[in-house]
Amino acid sequence: MHRRNFLQAAAGTGVLARLAGAAQEAVRPVSPGFHLGAVTYNLFANADLDTIIGMLSETGFEGVELRTTHKHGVEPSIDAAARAQVRRRFESSPVRLYSFGTTCEFHSPDPAVRQKQVEIAESFADLAADTGAVGIKVRPNGFPKELTREQTISNIAASLAKLGDYAAKKNVQVWLEIHGRGTSEPAVCEAIMKATHHPQVGLCWNSNDGDVINGSVRQNFELVKPWIRHCHINELSKQNYPYRELFTLLREASYHGFTLAECQASKEPERFLRWYKAMWTELNRNCA
Repeated sequence: MHRRNFLQAAAGTGVLARLAGAAQEAVRPVSPGFHLGAVTYNLFANADLDTIIGMLSETGFEGVELRTTHKHGVEPSIDAAARAQVRRRFESSPVRLYSFGTTCEFHSPDPAVRQKQVEIAESFADLAADTGAVGIKVRPNGFPKELTREQTISNIAASLAKLGDYAAKKNVQVWLEIHGRGTSEPAVCEAIMKATHHPQVGLCWNSNDGDVINGSVRQNFELVKPWIRHCHINELSKQNYPYRELFTLLREASYHGFTLAECQASKEPERFLRWYKAMWTELNRNCA
């Protein structure tokens, strides 16, 4: 059959349409099952809420973690009317308010300090419930010299369990960031999660340089995989962090949350965010 006759026959049977669709599928990135968002820390530290939502909407980001003490002003101190307004603002936009990035930390050797930090975190859980956020991020921040590592792990776990009980009543999740000198070791966070043993409490993977062993994050990822509920990423152009592998591991773990960009501020924020979205999409292309 001549080529012209074949094409005419194929068009009549819909073969060409199917071939074209298959060709498009071959080059289209497979959806990773998780979403791209941003942390306001640094990137939007001096931006108000409308600017944040507008910029993320324009550049294709789907969610945001609002860091505390920033210009956006969404803090536990705002009243019920303001909380309702924040909720409506996000619900009427394509951007989801996913989480609040608190600085609450539970490693202090002083029980009164730890209790105060739990109470502050509870106020953020209230804020998350009222504004429609899924969870709050907390953190450890090192091992105090006054206590053994085991004692500090136990103290952090007890505080997390107490906070988890409170957050469960609000249907809000609690995510412990893999953070701090010594406490950023995934093995330490694994121990904290085992000691906490609370269904409402998980981990925030933080894309730390220390995750990498011989060019791979798989070994450390596997240690904490059962508890990963949240994920921060940073500069995707870094040569020493295997983001394509991380995204593959998240997909293999059936992770359906957000990967949230925690980056330095840019003098050209819209241009940077568009570049970041393109890089994120490319790194997810056929990564499974």
